[in-house]
Amino acid sequence: MKIVKSLLPLTMLLLSGCVVGPDYRTPEAALPVKFSESAAKSAGDVTLNRWWENYHDKRLNALVEQGMNQNLTVLQAMERITEAQANVVLAGSGAWPQISANANATVAGQDGSLLRAQQSGVPGITGPSHTQSKTLAASGSASWLLDLFGQYRRARESANANLDAVYNDVNVARVAYLNDLTTAYISARFYQESLALDRLNLASRRETLKLTEDIRAAGAASSLDVVQAEGLVNQTLAEIPPLEIGFYQAANRIATLLGVPASTVTPSLLAGSGQPMPRYSAKAGIPADLIRNRPDIRRAERTLAAATAQIGVAESQLYPSLTLDGTINASRVISAATGNLTGWSFGPNLIIPIFTGGALQAQVDIANSQAKQQYFAWKQTVLNAVEEVESAQAALIRDYQTVAALRRLVASNEEALSLARESYRGGASTILDVLDAERNVANSRLTLASSIRTLATDYAALNVAIGGGSSIDTPVPTQAPRVAQVVGKAPVVKDNGSAPFTQ
Repeated sequence: MKIVKSLLPLTMLLLSGCVVGPDYRTPEAALPVKFSESAAKSAGDVTLNRWWENYHDKRLNALVEQGMNQNLTVLQAMERITEAQANVVLAGSGAWPQISANANATVAGQDGSLLRAQQSGVPGITGPSHTQSKTLAASGSASWLLDLFGQYRRARESANANLDAVYNDVNVARVAYLNDLTTAYISARFYQESLALDRLNLASRRETLKLTEDIRAAGAASSLDVVQAEGLVNQTLAEIPPLEIGFYQAANRIATLLGVPASTVTPSLLAGSGQPMPRYSAKAGIPADLIRNRPDIRRAERTLAAATAQIGVAESQLYPSLTLDGTINASRVISAATGNLTGWSFGPNLIIPIFTGGALQAQVDIANSQAKQQYFAWKQTVLNAVEEVESAQAALIRDYQTVAALRRLVASNEEALSLARESYRGGASTILDVLDAERNVANSRLTLASSIRTLATDYAALNVAIGGGSSIDTPVPTQAPRVAQVVGKAPVVKDNGSAPFTQ
């Protein structure tokens, strides 16, 4: 008891030791006040914004909800949360006493006969011989590595940061799912619209072919006019199969994103619907919004925090480690002579690294380098996010202008086709004028459909770029409380291109 009483204050003193390595500080980046083509007004928290509902397409809304927790990529990311939570427990387990016990029982004996030969020539006397003993043994051991320099505290800190990063991985996967599903649905409806337009064009060109044949029967048109009209009909027929292929490929992609066979999705899509087009413009906000709304930026920041904590783990290996070890052994032998034996031991075990060939310092250098790499990765992620928003916003603004102009162009071409046919019937123009008008109408209609597809896709791209909808249906973090920050010099993290860590 005297030993325990004398060691207890020393133990408590050692347990309150320092934590080596830099404390983490959230990095900073120099960002513009606003995006190039928007006002300097924050969009707030957009992570719960259901932006796809602005297409006003009930079928799209149903597909998004169906696949929100069925997408296999999202499910994989969610399962990694369980792994990361276990890693938090594993990282901190070494700081607790490790206790183990074992027990065994054995039975030993001898069986045989004993021959006693008499030197005097008396006949030998034989008799049975039998011996047996039982041994009961038990032992226990305890070991406690005192975390003098914060090795396990830094490891747990790193594991907690990695757990945060994994939660953001779920959001990254969900945003990717939303973008892929919406884009695939937009493509499917585009191909259906293009097929409908091609069939409309086919009917119009067949009407022109019939008109040409009627005029030739009246002697006012040549066989060449008829052949040219037939060629345009066949050209339209050849354009239909590739559009059907595009539709089925988009439908198959939707099924894969939902995690179901294509046969369960395609029939409902074949019913057809208009092209989805957003009714409202997206608010890009300001660049600073991206830091809190983009899950990939948050993931990169948490990965940086985990790498920073690993510097402390590596540095702790440079210093002595102290382990308190204790064992107790007890045994009982049951035989002709019965006895008990008990032994125990207790004492500290001090390990001092003296010469390791530079291996321990190399581990510190590696950890520092990895942390700097993560800082640059975070900075690159931020810059990429700004670029994506700028590009998507610039495209979306001009997409609306393009669609409006193409609508007017289609109306003009349709009127020109009507006038060309009337003129051809009256003999004031040739069949080439009608065929040219047919081509212009067909091309402008398909171009308009393609531009609507581009507008709808860019609308999705802008919302994804600002992190819209990333936190919908995402599980709430349930990790253990983080270890409080302890004494240590914080790393300097500035957006000046220099190394973000100091010792």
